[in-house]
Amino acid sequence: MLLYYSIATLHVIVCVILVLVVLLQSSKGADLAGAFGGGATQTAFGSRGPASFLSKMTTVAAIVFMLTSIGLSVISTRTTREAKSVLETTKQRATQPAKKAPAAQPLPEAPTPEQIQRKIEELEAAKQKQEAAPAPAPVDQKQPASKPAAPKPPDK
Repeated sequence: MLLYYSIATLHVIVCVILVLVVLLQSSKGADLAGAFGGGATQTAFGSRGPASFLSKMTTVAAIVFMLTSIGLSVISTRTTREAKSVLETTKQRATQPAKKAPAAQPLPEAPTPEQIQRKIEELEAAKQKQEAAPAPAPVDQKQPASKPAAPKPPDK
């Protein structure tokens, strides 16, 4: 696992170096005519002059990038016990039967406007009966009603 992490770290460093080196290079047809296919004096792959340090660095970084990519893919396939494609793993999951959900219980029917009106009338009638009934008189729970309260002795 240490080898995998060291190659991955090297791979990230090489990626950053490769991006920087490519961005630092000046293009061969840097003027506006170069953008539209001008610069006919140069060959298809550039002039045959001596290679600069940046172009050599680009080549080295590209080679190291490819080698680390291949190395990471080889290490990651060897660490998995059983190499399977995504399609094979999803096919196995799809062949397993799904759990059946319990049967849905039927919802109660919505009341009709007539039923609602009857229920409102019943509730109003019950409320009127409650208001018409006399309320019981409150009873003092602290002392019995038949016995008078004893006077307190005066404090000295």
